[in-house]
Amino acid sequence: MGFLAGRALLGAVVVTLLVTLLPAGQLATAAATGGPTTRSGVTTEPVRPSFVVVVMDDASLELVRSMRTLRALQREGATYDNAFVVNSLCCPSRAATFTGQPPHLNGVQTNTSGGPGADLGGWPAFRAHRGPQRSYNTALQRSGYRTAFLGKYLNEYEPGRAPGGARTPPPVVPGWDEFESISGEGYNGWGYYRTTTRGAGGSGLRLVHHPRPAESASRAVKDKAYVGTVTQQRATALARRLEKGAASGTPYLLHVATYASHARIVPAWRNDPVFPAAFRDRPSSAKPGGNCGPRRCSRLTLRDLAGYGDDPSDNRPYYVKRGKVTRAPAWRRPIGRLSREAALVRYRDRARMVQSVDRTLRGLRQVIGPDTYLIVTSDNGFHLGQHGLNGGKGTPYDSDTRVPLVVTGPGVVAGRRSGYVSNIDLAPTIETLAGRTPLRFRAGASFAASLGDPAADRVEGAAFTFFEHTQGPVRPGEPDADPGSGGRLDAIPSYVAVRSDDGLLVRVDLDKAPGRTDHAWELYRYQRPWEDTNVFKRQHDKRYVRQLKRRLLAWVDCGPKQCRRLTR
Repeated sequence: MGFLAGRALLGAVVVTLLVTLLPAGQLATAAATGGPTTRSGVTTEPVRPSFVVVVMDDASLELVRSMRTLRALQREGATYDNAFVVNSLCCPSRAATFTGQPPHLNGVQTNTSGGPGADLGGWPAFRAHRGPQRSYNTALQRSGYRTAFLGKYLNEYEPGRAPGGARTPPPVVPGWDEFESISGEGYNGWGYYRTTTRGAGGSGLRLVHHPRPAESASRAVKDKAYVGTVTQQRATALARRLEKGAASGTPYLLHVATYASHARIVPAWRNDPVFPAAFRDRPSSAKPGGNCGPRRCSRLTLRDLAGYGDDPSDNRPYYVKRGKVTRAPAWRRPIGRLSREAALVRYRDRARMVQSVDRTLRGLRQVIGPDTYLIVTSDNGFHLGQHGLNGGKGTPYDSDTRVPLVVTGPGVVAGRRSGYVSNIDLAPTIETLAGRTPLRFRAGASFAASLGDPAADRVEGAAFTFFEHTQGPVRPGEPDADPGSGGRLDAIPSYVAVRSDDGLLVRVDLDKAPGRTDHAWELYRYQRPWEDTNVFKRQHDKRYVRQLKRRLLAWVDCGPKQCRRLTR
């Protein structure tokens, strides 16, 4: 059962994170003083920054080396080595990014609705818990920003069907002036719908169909209709138009969510790969290995996947009952075993797939102005044979929870940061940079100070980060229960976890029945860069473990203010 099942919820965006920012504190200071003055003594209005947020899908850390533009941005900006997501599953992670709240506060605990709790996840849970009203875009819109969304929104936010079978627009989402959501068929690369406010009349939405080309169509024709190509073109067009508005005094937020590098659900054509890249990036007679960015695809090997092939037999959890520590049943039992050959093919296809994202970054980089923050992140990482599991995400482990985070822009000091940053920190950071005080219900904390001062993330930043997951149902069409993304997602038990420099402590619930719990523990020290051996039995009574355990137990039902304190 979910670790918070039955509890009243308190609240109604690899990674890679790239941000173009003003010097930390400069924006708030300018807003407070009314802006700089001219020689004549006339006070001028401070320039409010704009924001472009790019959220990739399942983009794990090893894919960064295959992205030329992203690597260039890393060299220019601040790189956060300890950036994580509070939940390593698509929809709960995205809801956490939007609201700055973990799942136990924002109400989105799984990808889809249904299960032991009403509206447990997906768009229905987000809407029921007033997620749109609590999202950071709504706060910016109320401050005079023009807000625009493009791409993958939330699971189960889909077009409807009229009695005759025609597709109808989904409901309007508050907080967005322009809203171009791409339907779930985007997972497959082709044959999807896109909403638009243009030509819809009033405040409604209109559907634009992007049909799947015939199998006999040329590679160029197929690529023109590819979801990554359309996302690239629409992102650049929106940013260019919004920049014109910013030049006239209206700052903006553009949130772009790509479908790459998520696996397809069904193949667009016969024998289409599990991870469908644009045809220009696939192997061809001109380029037999395909396009993996700055590295040859043949040089991508399974050695790039930290912990691949590690024996999971020493990762079994432990019970603590009546003062005794005993072995608990192993929960990592994949259905079938992904072969090394299949894992390598999928790894290289994922590297080819993110080339469309890299082109999107390149286009955005060319059109945004000097006062615009560029933010790029992933909703989670991805495992591909590590942990004794096949492909997928959802675990508390490094492969799934760690995401790249880079910040570039005015006033940002280039270099690496080692403090802990969570995706729930993004909303309050943007609010701070926009000159607003973060809303009180944000459970995350701003990391703006570290952008201009690399030392600030260790002095003022977080020393702990938390993860939570609720075991939920697998419904028909679940995008993370297909062979490319892990098989049975419901095999991952509910858990809550905390991580610091000392290691990762995880409490799993091995009983999936509603109303019951069967808690067991895992502890990893990271002498090697993956979860090598569960050392809970040997070290459970050490001081650092007791401290981690106290914080973990407090996180389970923390409110926003307490959640922030627990990370410090």
